[in-house]
Amino acid sequence: MYYTDRIEELKKLLQEPLPGVEAQNKMAARARMLPLEVPENVRQSAVLGLLYPQNDILNLLLIKRTEDGKPHSGQISFPGGRQDPIDKDLQETALRETFEEVGVPSGQIEVIGALSSLYIPVSNNNVHPFVGFASHRPDYVLNADEVQYVLEVPLHELLTEEKKTIQEIRPSSMPHLTIKAPAYRWDDDHLIWGATAMMIAELEEVLRANPF
Repeated sequence: MYYTDRIEELKKLLQEPLPGVEAQNKMAARARMLPLEVPENVRQSAVLGLLYPQNDILNLLLIKRTEDGKPHSGQISFPGGRQDPIDKDLQETALRETFEEVGVPSGQIEVIGALSSLYIPVSNNNVHPFVGFASHRPDYVLNADEVQYVLEVPLHELLTEEKKTIQEIRPSSMPHLTIKAPAYRWDDDHLIWGATAMMIAELEEVLRANPF
């Protein structure tokens, strides 16, 4: 099928040198300055950008986080979280967190590569994004404590210039502050900004020569 060939192409592209910070910064929106070095006490985390076909179109799975007052409360993000001592590596962290948050078993996911890590000062997390593929649309079982709902986005529609915008945002972690942030506006109710947008920007750059 069409999407099978595209996934194989993406798998090869993710093995090549990544665009990294230069691509991430195209969607950077920081309420705090980055330190010159990642702190020694940083917490290691991992997320998963899951791709899957629906009506022969590749979709990207995003989630709407529960409004809980934490640093990334209510934001659109990838499933993921902090590394646990039981995880053998960060890829396992991404898969475990995906299962815990949206109920997709690791056995249904092929991890096809990784993007560049990204340090997030507000939560002191060094986030490692992985890209996965499921051969069919998952059956979700949501953890209501962490996820309000899933957002299923056709990748080729998201990665268009029409979806990019600059938006004034008041971060939940710093409600006294308003920042102008580059973002992907999926629709009137869903704005993808911050770390998640930076990760998507790198994926977009990887795919630039071979868009979906």
